[in-house]
Amino acid sequence: MIIAIGSDHAGYEYKIYLKKKLIELGHEVNDKGTKGPDSVDYPDFAHPVAEEVGGEKSDFGVLICGSANGVAMTANKHQNIRAAICWTEEIAELARQHNDANIICIPARFVGKRKAGAMLQAFLSTKFEGGRHQRRVGKIACEC
Repeated sequence: MIIAIGSDHAGYEYKIYLKKKLIELGHEVNDKGTKGPDSVDYPDFAHPVAEEVGGEKSDFGVLICGSANGVAMTANKHQNIRAAICWTEEIAELARQHNDANIICIPARFVGKRKAGAMLQAFLSTKFEGGRHQRRVGKIACEC
C-alpha cells in the first residue's frame, strides 16, 4: 500500500518511528513533513496528506500532532476524507470497520510510540464492514 504521512513538531519523532515501521512492513511511504523538531504549523502538513488520500494518490494517511485534534480537524475539511483520532487499537479498528476511516490521527503526547505502532498496524489491517455502516458513511459528506 501507499501511505501518506505527516506531522508537526510534536509528532516528528513518532513520524520517523512509524515511517520506519511502514517501510519494514513493505509499504511505500509519502512523507509530507515536517523535516525536523522545530516548531511548525500542523495544517501545513495535514493538508498535503489529506490531498494525497482524497485524491487517491495514497491508500491511507497517518497524521501526528500533540493531541491529534488539529490534524484531524484540518484533514476532515477535505472531501473524501474520514480522519479518525485514535488512542487505542480497538478505536483504530472501529474507525476502519464502522467509519471507513482513511486517515489515522495519533496524539503523540498521549500514547507511546509502540502503542502508536500497534494502532497503525490495527488500522491498516482492518477492513471496512460495509452493510449498515455504508449507509451512515454515505451521509458524512456535506454537499453544502
